[in-house]
Amino acid sequence: YGHSNQLRQARAMGDYLIVGVHTDEEIAKHKGPPVFTQEERYKMVQAIKWVDEIAPGAPYVTTLETLDKYSCDFCVHGDDITLTIDGKDTYEEVKTAGRYRECKRTQGVSTTDLVGRMLLMTKAHHSNIDEDLDYRKHTDNFGKGPKGHSPWTGVSQFLQTSQKIIQFASGKEPQPGDTIIYVAGAFDLFHVGHVDFLEKVHQLAEKPYIIAGLHFDQEVNRYKGKNYPIMNIHERTLSVLACRYVSEVVIGAPYAVTADLLDHFRVTLVCHGMTEVVPDKDGSDPYEEPKRRGIFQLVDSGSNLTTDLIVQRIIKNRLEFEARNQKKEAKELAVLEAMRRLEEEK
Repeated sequence: YGHSNQLRQARAMGDYLIVGVHTDEEIAKHKGPPVFTQEERYKMVQAIKWVDEIAPGAPYVTTLETLDKYSCDFCVHGDDITLTIDGKDTYEEVKTAGRYRECKRTQGVSTTDLVGRMLLMTKAHHSNIDEDLDYRKHTDNFGKGPKGHSPWTGVSQFLQTSQKIIQFASGKEPQPGDTIIYVAGAFDLFHVGHVDFLEKVHQLAEKPYIIAGLHFDQEVNRYKGKNYPIMNIHERTLSVLACRYVSEVVIGAPYAVTADLLDHFRVTLVCHGMTEVVPDKDGSDPYEEPKRRGIFQLVDSGSNLTTDLIVQRIIKNRLEFEARNQKKEAKELAVLEAMRRLEEEK
């Protein structure tokens, strides 16, 4: 949702947004192993509602040649810095040419932080308390080189506001003739498996209006166990709202799809993926009511990617990720130091 927020801001600066996505090879060279494959990343970015087009295999260093190739007036990046393997600013050329704009980085989230949560497998990230020293200690190791913190790679708490939700929400009411489809789940670490599922659901109707019910953290933890969800309810809300197939989100939806819920939203169809449905606390089927009404449908997304699999990928590459983040932070700190010296010389 941090990436989505950047794309939302970029789109607001112009009329048409093209997003360059790097290949696995480019990322491995400059940053370390990517978590998702390039195909998965192309699909994910294309599913974000502010994106008009993607440029697959975009070079890591943005040049004027690339901007001209796609007829772009300017390019946009967050206000954090990106450096090549040898420590150069990847946007130097376009900045000099005056074809660069900046948007604000989303506070309280970074890929680094999410990777840290997965590696730690702790419940501490669901609470706003700092008492869990083990978690603090690990996040400190995770986004910290030997010499202090970089403001770009550090870990901070995400604070949800109504403004953020409004910016992400479509604001569209269902129209006469719309098919109102309800789906529910954790939608944790919003990924390609979720996108494939929502796209399939979207194709079920001529004019689909998809409402996604997101379960509260405690509920997800009850049926997923371990330290799930990795992302809290606020983070999951923004991630799902950023998807072009979703019209509305119910924040903290009841686990059982009740008659009240179906009537309130005038739901015509309830869909679930091919993943296991865990019974409710009392042992009952949470989809009993939609099944009784004959409006329940299983949808095969054709994807086998799950949140569990992503966590496994991270753990497998654990040491590489820890080294990657420390290296990234060391480069950022060197740039900060150089910037500070320049300021002093002025």
